[in-house]
Formats: sequence, structure tokens, C-alpha cells
Amino acid sequence: MLRLEQQYFFVSCSLQDIIRTHLSRNPNLDNFQEKAAIQLNDTHPSIGVAELMRLLVDEHDMEWEKAWNITQNTFGYTNHTLLSEALERWPVSMFATLLPRHLEIIYEINFRFLEKVKKRYPGDDGRLARMSLIEEFPEKRVRMAHLACAGAHAINGVAALHTQLLKTDVLRDFYEFCPEKFTNKTNGITPRRWLLISNPKLALLITEKLAKIGLRI
Repeated sequence: MLRLEQQYFFVSCSLQDIIRTHLSRNPNLDNFQEKAAIQLNDTHPSIGVAELMRLLVDEHDMEWEKAWNITQNTFGYTNHTLLSEALERWPVSMFATLLPRHLEIIYEINFRFLEKVKKRYPGDDGRLARMSLIEEFPEKRVRMAHLACAGAHAINGVAALHTQLLKTDVLRDFYEFCPEKFTNKTNGITPRRWLLISNPKLALLITEKLAKIGLRI
């Protein structure tokens, strides 16, 4: 439970700060998805999908469909590993105790999401069970990777083979349902490139100092 508490704490603080910053520069949240891009790295922060919906619907009085459109177009989901720790499953009983409002929101997301799956694959109960955000057996659990997939507009692995395995195995049903979401982003960036993009003034200062002693960055 502590781990889920920690995840929620950091995610909620981050989202509330992003919203605060946005509203300091914009009159409302109507264009939030145009100004903010939030990446879910593995499932650890994927409670953010439900939390952003809570903030938009409960705290900012937004209609569900409008809030969902903003949420989906704000989040991207990166799966960093195929191991089970990247596909968290939290007991529904834990959610009910710790985050009851978020559980309500997740159930609503799941209902609306599965209605769309039903229309695409009528009578395919097996697919519905596999794609549900709620795992029924052996214990009811919230599938956080499924929440991330449903709540994001983009899904990627971090290497070509990794992304292919997501498409053909781990997230196959989601790939078949929305292949346009899946892309590959090779993981990693060189420190020099990162510094140049993230802090060009510091990069220039380092370059100037190194040039004085005959070195190049």
C-alpha cells in the first residue's frame, strides 16, 4: 500500500503543479493538452490518468468527454521492460481503501473503453476479459498498464525488438485495437546533446571555458 501511496503523492503533486502553471498563463484548461505533454514511464505513474480525470472533473467542473479528450491527448506511455514490475496490478480492495474516488473513475473509464471494444469485436468475450482494466481472476486487480494504454494517445517501447514484442505479445490486443498509437523510441540520449537542448546557456559556457584551454565539447 505504501508504494501506491507514494506513486499517487508524487503524481498528484506534479499534475497539480502543471495545472497551476498552466492557469497562470492561460485563462482555462481547454488547451491543456496543447501546452503539456506528460510521459508515463512504465506503469508506476499511470495512476496519473485517473488523477488528471479527477482534477478536471471534480476540481475544475469539466464534462467527462471533454476531460477524457484532454487526458488522452496529454499522456504518452513508455513501456521500458517486459518484466512484471513494469505491468503493475493493484488489488481492487487496496484501491477501495486508499483511493476510492480513483477506483470509481477507473471503473467508468473501463466501462466506456470496453463499450468501444465490444463494437469493434462483437461477441468476443475473451478479448474483453483480456483488455479490461480490471483483472477478475484469481483476485480483482487494477491493471495499470491497461489504464496507461487506454489513457494515452501514444505507446512505445525503447528498442525496435522491444516494441515488436509489445505488439505481438504483451500488448497485442491493444495493438490490434489501436495500432496507430504504437511507435518505437530508441532509449537513451548522449549527455552532450541533452545538455545542449536542456540548458544551452550552460552548454555555451562550458564550450567557452574548454576552448580557452584548447579542448572541445
